[in-house]
Amino acid sequence: MLRSIVAAILMPLASFGVLADGPADNIASSVRPIPPAGIEIDQQVIQSLRQRCDAVRASWSDVMVQAEQTVQHSKKWQQATARKKRNELRSLEPEVLVFPRAVELAIELNQFYKEGEVDSANQLLDLAEHRIKLANEGVSWEEVIGIRDGKQQQLIVGGYRSKIDGSFQPYAVVVPKGFAQGDSRPRRLDLWFHGRGEKLSEVNFLFNGQKSAGQYTPDDSFVLHPYGRYSNAFKFAGEIDVLEALSYLQSRLPVDEHKIAARGFSMGGAACWQFATHYADRFFAANPGAGFSETPEFLKSFQQEDLSGTPDFQRKLWRLYDCPPWSRNLVHCPTVAYSGELDRQKQAADVMESALAEHDIDLIHVIGPQTEHKIHDDSKVEIEQRMKSLASLAKSDVPRQIDLTTFTLRYNRMHWVHVEGLQQHWEKAHVTASFLNDQQIELNTENVTHLRLSFRSGQWPGDFPCSPVLKIDGTQLIGPPIHSDRSWEISLAKQQGRWVIAEDHDSLRKRPGLQGPIDDAFMDSFLFVLPSKKSSNEKLQAWYEQEAKHAMSHWRKHFRGDIRVVNDHEVTKEMILRHHLVTFGDPECNTLLERLRDALPMQWSRDALKLGSKQYRQANITGIAIYPNPLQTSKYLVINSGFTFREYDYLNNARQTPKLPDWAIVDVTDGPTMRAPGLIVDSGFFDETWQVW
Repeated sequence: MLRSIVAAILMPLASFGVLADGPADNIASSVRPIPPAGIEIDQQVIQSLRQRCDAVRASWSDVMVQAEQTVQHSKKWQQATARKKRNELRSLEPEVLVFPRAVELAIELNQFYKEGEVDSANQLLDLAEHRIKLANEGVSWEEVIGIRDGKQQQLIVGGYRSKIDGSFQPYAVVVPKGFAQGDSRPRRLDLWFHGRGEKLSEVNFLFNGQKSAGQYTPDDSFVLHPYGRYSNAFKFAGEIDVLEALSYLQSRLPVDEHKIAARGFSMGGAACWQFATHYADRFFAANPGAGFSETPEFLKSFQQEDLSGTPDFQRKLWRLYDCPPWSRNLVHCPTVAYSGELDRQKQAADVMESALAEHDIDLIHVIGPQTEHKIHDDSKVEIEQRMKSLASLAKSDVPRQIDLTTFTLRYNRMHWVHVEGLQQHWEKAHVTASFLNDQQIELNTENVTHLRLSFRSGQWPGDFPCSPVLKIDGTQLIGPPIHSDRSWEISLAKQQGRWVIAEDHDSLRKRPGLQGPIDDAFMDSFLFVLPSKKSSNEKLQAWYEQEAKHAMSHWRKHFRGDIRVVNDHEVTKEMILRHHLVTFGDPECNTLLERLRDALPMQWSRDALKLGSKQYRQANITGIAIYPNPLQTSKYLVINSGFTFREYDYLNNARQTPKLPDWAIVDVTDGPTMRAPGLIVDSGFFDETWQVW
């Protein structure tokens, strides 16, 4: 039975396509549900699946209890071995429990779409039981997940534990022919981003839903298929899923870090443009196919959507994921684009071709003749030849010239150049850095206030010993000496128009990982904090309850997350240190917000809400915000918001952009809609020191 799972997954299958209804999906009052409802399954069958999931979890718990008891009861000289086995078992937990979690989610969210998917679920639970047996026998990770003798290509499925919410998230990886247990030779790895699949549940992904597995499997290369936390074009938590899955597989398989490629088609092509332009230094090449590369023009052409009334702050936030403004970063990432000649999504590469031409970059755009939304066979051959050539030329050398464009500190790095402060967020920041010789580096910056140059052990490419000379925006500085291991780091700050060598300090300012907007809090570990008291305003009380429920249920539904939630009086020091805190309520009903009242930018009173110099006196208003937690300023405090795009935006991935900036004042009188949490009275961004503009 286990063999049939692998056989099903390895079938040569096509990519998922983008599903959209055109203008019918532009009506916010009649939003079709995403994910769509599944078929009705007999309740006895559902109960049987639940019992099997419980049994798998109980079996795994027994294994772990036994391992812990062995540690406790071992003689002193045996304890090191016993602890090692226990820790190895603990590390295998995601590779086992990802399967019952997938089945439980399919039951909870009503995501069985065909009768045969029940059998798929049972076979995944068979696989979980098989892995428990192997793990208890003390075999290696490779044996547990099923890597064999290398005589044929394999597709392995499994899971890892996400830092965001502790959930077990699935992955699939193609293991090439010739790779067997114990093989340590580094190999190329291609990331393959799948297309949109509104019915792509975890069960379907893990069993046979990863339809693009047969698209490209280069010889002697791993191909990682991330799940991406469902249908979000690998944005937000979906983006972190890719990075975490890649990091996990790099810790388990011999991946050549200099030969990682980004590739994808349809929605996956959009993801490929995004990753290539935002993480250009991580890939030897990118191969986007179809998809979209920006928001307004795509929605206008593909969705026939009128965006003329879009608020200015949302237009500014399009710069988070729209790729044309970031296109110059592709000087660090060779790119081979693909489109079908007749595909409406050819628009994505056409837009990027124009954007790159502005930087004197001529985009290689392979076009499948008379082809709609698929990859032409002849084009596959040409693309693969180009990618193989690029892989053969990939270098481990540290580049001596850097060119970085960014609009936010969320994406602040290009090789050894790290931007750590901006003069103004969401405006273009640009840094060029070049070695003039083996002792001098010249830098030119735009819209940058803090900068760090960092070379890891063995990376310094210049003279040794020496104290490098920096020429930055006309100022000359002499840096500290190169370390004995050929590592080097220097932090710079712009003060009164001149650059100086600076040590980091604890002043409150926007910095990488603490720069907003609200959605940024949901890209790292976070915790929901609910109020334990009631608001005296019944409208506000109902809204707080409704929005907290909406935030948690849609985190579960749309980003496939686990819910970590506590009441306000249960927040501990450890929670404050480890998590962003996502609070609901106001100081009247949430004791944590009451505790922080004087340290927050928003001030509530009986008849008004104050933000900076502004006062809002409507009857049913409250605040939404993201701000550094006053109790732990390296973490966020979010007030009254989950991720900010809503049901209307689920219908097309290009819509899934931040819908609120750093703060908003909302009138809850008429309640939330499919597009907004209420009537937005005012909104804006905090400045670079977290003050109100």
